[in-house]
Amino acid sequence: MDTELKSMNQDPPKPEQIDPSSRDDGSNSKDDRPLLKSDSNRVDSTTTENIEELEKKFAAFVRNDVYGPMGRGELPLSEKVLLGIAVVTLVPIRFVFALVILVVYYIICRVCTLFSAPNRDEEEEQEDFAHLGGWRRAVIVWCGRFLSRLLLFVLGFYWISESYRDIELPNQNKSSTQNERKDQSKDPERTGAIISNHVSYLDILYHMSASFPSFVAKRSVAKLPLVGLISKCLGCVYVQRESKSSDFKGVSGVVTERVKEAHENSSAPRMMLFPEGTTTNGDFLLPFKTGAFLATAPVRPVILRYPYQRFSLAWDSISGALHVFYLFCQFINHMEAIWLPVYYPSQEEKDDPKLYASNVRQLMAREGNLKMSDIGLAEKRIYHAALNGNNSLPTVLHQKDD
Repeated sequence: MDTELKSMNQDPPKPEQIDPSSRDDGSNSKDDRPLLKSDSNRVDSTTTENIEELEKKFAAFVRNDVYGPMGRGELPLSEKVLLGIAVVTLVPIRFVFALVILVVYYIICRVCTLFSAPNRDEEEEQEDFAHLGGWRRAVIVWCGRFLSRLLLFVLGFYWISESYRDIELPNQNKSSTQNERKDQSKDPERTGAIISNHVSYLDILYHMSASFPSFVAKRSVAKLPLVGLISKCLGCVYVQRESKSSDFKGVSGVVTERVKEAHENSSAPRMMLFPEGTTTNGDFLLPFKTGAFLATAPVRPVILRYPYQRFSLAWDSISGALHVFYLFCQFINHMEAIWLPVYYPSQEEKDDPKLYASNVRQLMAREGNLKMSDIGLAEKRIYHAALNGNNSLPTVLHQKDD
C-alpha cells in the first residue's frame, strides 16, 4: 500500500539540488509526466558512477545487510547453510500459517459484511465498510488486531518492543492549544491521523495490530482476492494516478476529509499515513508531504525501527518477492515502536501546513535518532535504475509508484 500524496504534475528539481519547497502535498493524482526530465548526459553519468558514489548520493535507500544491494550480494557459506535449513523447515510452515490466517480473516469479514451495503462515493470511486456499527464492527476490529499480531508472530516477531514517550513538545503554543485539549477532555488521545515513518510493508501489519486504522492504497488493491474485502473493512482510501475530471477532489482532498472526520467523530476510523511517500532503509527520514496535515487536526507520531544482524527488513532496493522469501527464512525478526505524544498544532502551524509537517518531521527525527534526507521517490527510482544497469532512465521514471 502506498501512501504517497505527492502531485505528479510538475517535474521536481534535479537530485543534486533538491528544493524542499518544491515538494507538494499531492492534491492531484495525475501522473502523465516523468518525475525528472530526460537528459542523456545525466543518464550516462549516473549509470557510470561506481557503487560507492551511488551509496553516498542515495544513502537513504542503501541496504547495509549481508545480502547486499538489491538483496543479490554474494553470501558467505554460513548464510547459505542457514537459508537452506530455513527453506525446508520455516518457509513451508510460515507460508501455510500465513495463508490460513489470511483466509480466516477474510471469512470473518465476509460474514460481518453480509446483507450490509458498503459506503460508496461514486465521484471518488470509494467503497468501504469502515463505518459499520455494533457487533459487526467490533468483531472486524478485534479479530483484525488479533490476527495481525498473530501473523507477525508467525513471521518471527515473537515480541515487539513498544515505548510511549512523555516529552515536552517543541513549537507548541500552550495557550493556543489549551482550548483544543479542553474540548477533547473526554477523549484526550483522539487524533485525526497517525503519522509514521515508512520502512516496510510490515509497518501496515503492526499498525493494524496496534490501532486498526485506515490506510491509503492503490485502487487495484480493492479488486485483489481476499485482500480486497479486508482493505474495504479497514476503510482504505483508494488512489488512482490517471487524470480525473476537473471536479475530482484528488487524493489530498479525500484524505483531508477523512482526517477531519476522524478527529471530530470518535466512531470514525483514524487515518494511518506515511507522509514520506515511499520506504527508506530505516535510518533516514525523507521530506513529508503536507496532505496529512492540511486538516490541521492533531496527529500521533510513531517511529518504527527494525534492528537486524543478517537481513534488513527495510523494503528499499529489494524486490517484493525476494524480500518476502528472506523474511520467511529469518528465524527471528525484531521490531521497535516508539509512540510520541499527540502533537497539537499551534495557530501558526494550522495556517502553514508545510511548517506543521516540517516540525513533526524534526520531532520524529530527533526522537528516533533518524537522519533527515532531502531526496525522495524520484531519486529512489534513479538509484534502482542505476543498480540494474538501466541506460534508459526515462522509462523508469514513467513507472507508477511501488
